[in-house]
Amino acid sequence: MSCFVRPSKYRHVFGQSAKKEWCIENVKVSNSAWDTNLISASASYVALNWNSSGGGVFAILPVASPFRSLPHNFPCKLPGIIPLARGHSAPVLDTDWSPFNDSVVASGGEDGRVLIWKVEESQFENWGAEKWRPRDFDPVATITGSGRKVGQVLFHPTAENVLASSTVGDGTVRLWDLADTNEAKIALTGHTDTIQSLTWNPTGTLLATTCRDRKIRLFDPRAGSEAVRIGDGHAGIKGARVVWLGGHDRIATTGFSKMSERQLALWDTSSLANIKTVSIDQSSGVIMPFWSDNNVLFLAGKGDGNIRSYEYENDNLYELSEYKSIDPQRGMCFLPRRALSVSDCEIMRAYKVYGSTIEPIGFVVPRKSDQFQSDIFPPAPSSEPALTAAEWFAGKTAPQNLVDLDTGAVSAASFSVPAIFAPQPTPAAAAPPPAATPNPVDPASIPLPPTPATAQTPVPTEVASPSNEANSILAEENARLASELREARARIVGLELGVVQPPPRNPPQPLGPEIKTVGTSSSRIVHGRPTTIPMPGRALLHDGKALAYPAQYECNQCHLTGYVAYDPSNPCRECWSLFAQPYKEVLSFAPWDSPESFSPAPAEASTTLGESIAFPAFVPWTRATFWIVIPYGLVVVLELETLGHE
Repeated sequence: MSCFVRPSKYRHVFGQSAKKEWCIENVKVSNSAWDTNLISASASYVALNWNSSGGGVFAILPVASPFRSLPHNFPCKLPGIIPLARGHSAPVLDTDWSPFNDSVVASGGEDGRVLIWKVEESQFENWGAEKWRPRDFDPVATITGSGRKVGQVLFHPTAENVLASSTVGDGTVRLWDLADTNEAKIALTGHTDTIQSLTWNPTGTLLATTCRDRKIRLFDPRAGSEAVRIGDGHAGIKGARVVWLGGHDRIATTGFSKMSERQLALWDTSSLANIKTVSIDQSSGVIMPFWSDNNVLFLAGKGDGNIRSYEYENDNLYELSEYKSIDPQRGMCFLPRRALSVSDCEIMRAYKVYGSTIEPIGFVVPRKSDQFQSDIFPPAPSSEPALTAAEWFAGKTAPQNLVDLDTGAVSAASFSVPAIFAPQPTPAAAAPPPAATPNPVDPASIPLPPTPATAQTPVPTEVASPSNEANSILAEENARLASELREARARIVGLELGVVQPPPRNPPQPLGPEIKTVGTSSSRIVHGRPTTIPMPGRALLHDGKALAYPAQYECNQCHLTGYVAYDPSNPCRECWSLFAQPYKEVLSFAPWDSPESFSPAPAEASTTLGESIAFPAFVPWTRATFWIVIPYGLVVVLELETLGHE
């Protein structure tokens, strides 16, 4: 065993949570089932997806600190009515702040629109004072794309007013110039399923995505609409995320294995070859990755109370100390590094959403000296853009502008702009020779050329809009592939489960469309006891008065995930609040006669759902079995280990 310990400046970093009076309480977090971080931050404000019955809204609040009280005499406990960003007609799914203007935020919603907002500081004055009236935020620009719901929005890291948005359904990432939002400047296609996350490289020349089809894609947006690299990602279908590791030609992803293990993987962007994969644990919550420019990667799992951190060095990830808490987080974001409290040796700050609270957590490196610690505070991305939107779309490339956290001086980044990847050759074409491996030289020693934008500018590529005929062919091909994928998944479910379950006894005649059936039966060990899940089932008409609401969600209290028919006898009040909004009286059901004998009772699925798949499943903590109904065409195999409740 080696007696040497690897030297690290961040070995003793620890998380310092704020006092209760410095947190923001009484927030109403959105109950949308969409997999999102729920919160985003600029140097001045945070945006939080808000729970509201009047369309899609989100809250804009001043940033809190773990070291001092809130600014503007802002109350730590919010009043019942506060100013909100109203403009979407359906739930807000994602928000992102401009890296060059701390008052500009973009939001994407289920209504298929992207809205741009500008925050006026005066709206936070006199909060809670006598005769104070909340004044809602209004959007300053509206972007209407395909009409499908917008799952992610992400600003460009070097060019001002360039925004990426992804849509659910057509698998397209669109790039917009906010000065001209009539149509997208670039559309990136090729995803065969729902896009799960986006990330830019530091120069904004490349964009990486993860998708529900288990693929990682790398795009050079100005070279064409198709991915230049496609690789296999995590084997599990649930919640994969991707983040670019700063100036390194590496990306990190989080996801799940086939056995539902949570994983962290490192990839080489030149080939999308896997460098290493680390198994983290067996929990069911999606892991949110966050990269810090001091080469530290933070991982926060939904439903966890802890935050893991790793230091990246030479394709190795070294574990640092872990922040632990008993409060499970529903969402999280990190503050831009230029806004950190360097006098407190704070190298990163997280904003954790749990229950009805936003809690700031500062990650601190303990130092005795009060002087600026240059070794733990490298220059951070500044608020000055390197390019305009027009320059970037025309083909110019430039590194980020960095700000010295001690003096405030701004300079261009010292690392060289990476080369643009060429598309992979077809089998008929000869493969290009491999790129020469650069010598390991300190990035600070690499001089910038006199005119970096010109010297490193790729040849601008004119991306022709596809014809209507090409669009029709692509749509037909996508529909065919999606149909084949659904059929294959259904066959796999049938082969895995293997036993045919007889139909329910004395079935009434259904009035609506026949409910499709899926699967057979299965036995699982749940909390130490064998549990049978009879399948297939048919949703049958019944006069039951109980209401259930099919929706995909993650319960903050019991951590149940999946498409579930709600039972009023479930003691979890959080589940009830989640299901109180999405659908009204769309499904009635009856529990089975006995959870021990598993004799089925009828259930009813409303015809307003259209064709559905229904099957009964045992919910351990209620000791009863209910019909689970999901839209036909989306086959979900529920892992009962994730349905447990201690």
